[in-house]
Amino acid sequence: MNISLPDALKDFVEAQVTERGYSNSSEFVRELIRHEQSREQLRSLVVDGMTSGPGSEVDQAYFDRLRDRVHADAPET
Repeated sequence: MNISLPDALKDFVEAQVTERGYSNSSEFVRELIRHEQSREQLRSLVVDGMTSGPGSEVDQAYFDRLRDRVHADAPET
């Protein structure tokens, strides 16, 4: 796949490659695509949660119960 960019965007990509330590522009573009995939997945999960029905009230008691569950499920060290 080849992508044509105007000079201003090409300069931006090249600067990002240098500043962020990417090996090349393809690596930078792959990272952008992975980031967008993650963002879309998160958005989908949020929408699924919002449409799944009424939720629980999130108050101090909720976080106390959640903390207790996490500690109960944690492996013994």
